[in-house]
Amino acid sequence: MEVAVLYSGGKDSTLAIEFCREKGWNIKYLLSVKPTRADCYLFHYATVEHTKELAEILGIKHILVSCSVADPKKEAEIVKNVVEKNPVDAVVLGGVGLQITQLRSIQEALKPLKIEVFASHAGQDSLELLKEMINKGYEIIITEIASDGLSKNYLGFRLDKGNLSQFVKLSEKYGFEILGEGGYYNSLVIDGPIFNKRLEILETKRIMDDKYHGYLEVNKTRIANKVLAKNNL
Repeated sequence: MEVAVLYSGGKDSTLAIEFCREKGWNIKYLLSVKPTRADCYLFHYATVEHTKELAEILGIKHILVSCSVADPKKEAEIVKNVVEKNPVDAVVLGGVGLQITQLRSIQEALKPLKIEVFASHAGQDSLELLKEMINKGYEIIITEIASDGLSKNYLGFRLDKGNLSQFVKLSEKYGFEILGEGGYYNSLVIDGPIFNKRLEILETKRIMDDKYHGYLEVNKTRIANKVLAKNNL
């Protein structure tokens, strides 16, 4: 089966790539949509532009387009326009299927093309998936927040074995979904078992739009050899 993965560079879409590879599917391309505004319904805002470097590391064809609207149907049409020109059997989204607006909007847009749209880990437990990624060695950085309990200090925060239990307690206290589905927080994965190299983040800036929403602006990166990167720590 030929598939396209809707790729933000975050943990869910990164795990979707691993999922497709394990199924033996041909990932024809990664499709990334970078909004020009922070209020889009379907797409992550922060750091999506760095999917270009990540796709290079992964060795998968990459299509990067922009989005300047904040309307689920119009946003989904952006995906349709790309897929119409680059046909696949299915478009795979990351996550456990709680991003209902995103799923339904893209499903409806691609229905006339008879292209299936689904979440890679639909119905699975969010916390178990997050634990799985961390245990496998994925390096997950929080790049956008939109929830009470997640302050500016969490921009650039690296989720790992040492702080996961604390993060779980925070999600329980403030009621945000532990994987961030529904827009509570977004992330960027810069290393992991499916990467031959890693993306090093060299220069960032934390930006808060209001009390609850903020994002990490990544201004400088480099692709590094994993062994060299570890020796530099």
